[in-house]
Amino acid sequence: MRVFGIEGIEAAAALLHEGGVLAYPTEGVYGLGCDPDDHAAFDRIFAMKRRPPEQGVLLIAADFEQVEPWIGNVPEPALERARTAWPGAHTFIFPRSTRVPAWVAGGHAGIALRVTAHEPSAALCRAFGGPIVSTSANRHGAAPARSAAEIRAIFGDEPDGVLDAPLGGLDRPTPITDAVSGAIIRV
Repeated sequence: MRVFGIEGIEAAAALLHEGGVLAYPTEGVYGLGCDPDDHAAFDRIFAMKRRPPEQGVLLIAADFEQVEPWIGNVPEPALERARTAWPGAHTFIFPRSTRVPAWVAGGHAGIALRVTAHEPSAALCRAFGGPIVSTSANRHGAAPARSAAEIRAIFGDEPDGVLDAPLGGLDRPTPITDAVSGAIIRV
C-alpha cells in the first residue's frame, strides 16, 4: 500500500485514475474512495468492506460544479438547501441524473452527495477533477477508521494507497438530509 502525504495529492489522484482504491480522511472518519465510473474499483471497495452492494455510496466533491451533473431534476429550493450548507460537513440525497452509474446508487432512487470544506478531501477531488466515492473505511457494521494506522490494522494492504492527513474534527460521519423533502436521514 502506498502512503501519500498532503504533498502527494496529485499522485493520490493519479492512483484513482489508474483504477486504484484510496483510503483518505474526511470530516470525521477515514473513507474508502475510487473513481465512481470504475466499476471494478467500486466492487473492490465493497469486497474490502464486506458490504452488500445494494447499499450504495455517496460521492464527495470540492465544489458544486463537480456534483451538478450527478443531480437529476429537482426544484430550486432543494438546490438552495444544499448550497446553503456547502461547502460543509453535510451530505444531501438528490434524485439522480442519468449520469449516475447504477452501482453507485445501489438499490436507491437517489444519489448522496457532499461538497466538502475539509481541505485534504477537497484538494483530492480538485486534483482528481471531479467527485470520488466516499464510504466509511470499515468492515461492514464495525467502527470506521480514524487514522492511517487504523486503515492498515483493518485492511492490511487491501487498499492501493492511503492519504495520511488530518481528519476534519467531527466525531462521527456527516449528517444526511433529503434535499427535496428536507427530511433528516442521519444525524
